[in-house]
Amino acid sequence: MSAAAAATAIFRLHEGTAPLIISVPHAGLALPEQLVARLTPLALTRVDADWHVDQLYQFGHELGASFLIANHSRYLIDLNRAPDDAALYADAVQTGLCPNLSFSGETLYKDGAGPNAAEIAQRRTHYWQPYHDALRQLIERTRTRCGQVLLLDAHSIRSELPRLFAGRLPDINVGTYDGRSCHARVSAALRATLEAQTLWRWVIDGRFKGGHITRHYGQPAQGVHAVQIELAQCAYMDEGQLGLPTPPPFDAQRSAALRAQLQALLGALLAVHR
Repeated sequence: MSAAAAATAIFRLHEGTAPLIISVPHAGLALPEQLVARLTPLALTRVDADWHVDQLYQFGHELGASFLIANHSRYLIDLNRAPDDAALYADAVQTGLCPNLSFSGETLYKDGAGPNAAEIAQRRTHYWQPYHDALRQLIERTRTRCGQVLLLDAHSIRSELPRLFAGRLPDINVGTYDGRSCHARVSAALRATLEAQTLWRWVIDGRFKGGHITRHYGQPAQGVHAVQIELAQCAYMDEGQLGLPTPPPFDAQRSAALRAQLQALLGALLAVHR
């Protein structure tokens, strides 16, 4: 397989005309065939995927957004972690570059089948690096074309995960790395948009302040403004079906209200650039 063919299998890339890039690193479900036999039945349900996030943001095509969407499961490698697996939050459970446990603490590998250091390094080379090379190049092309870049790292997670956070997560969790990954006017525009609605619970820089993608690529002084949006999955799907052999399909009707709010947030981002 050529390098180009391998990269195509790792992600889907659509290049738009607007300064907006939507990165979706965790909606993928693919697993290499040789890995499947080593995983537990729970792991094979991909319970911790960012279910249907790529579909939630499909309207972005109408806004001229670029998309970079990973095809593989985060259980293979987490594209939103630093390559050296440095901790994101000093006072919280770390989920890891190549996780051995689910978000709820269940083992993902059969006894003794977890990856060793050499395998982790190989996954980093073959899966993590191509995604980040593509993202870096897309950012550079967009900055050349538009002058600035608005990078949205799009995620979702189950609304209740006691191992990772207390209580129920707000519906919309915006992360700006405590204001370091984007200009203040970007976070102000998002805050104003969220304050104007009453349907969704929200927070900025709460439990989720942004992962590696937001923190690494968000360089407002260089014209790259990065924001993470972490959605509570109960806001658009039935979480009770997660972990079952057949996951819930995307429900366009149930997710319509949230998609409308996301469209308003992306519109606010683009308005900042104008």
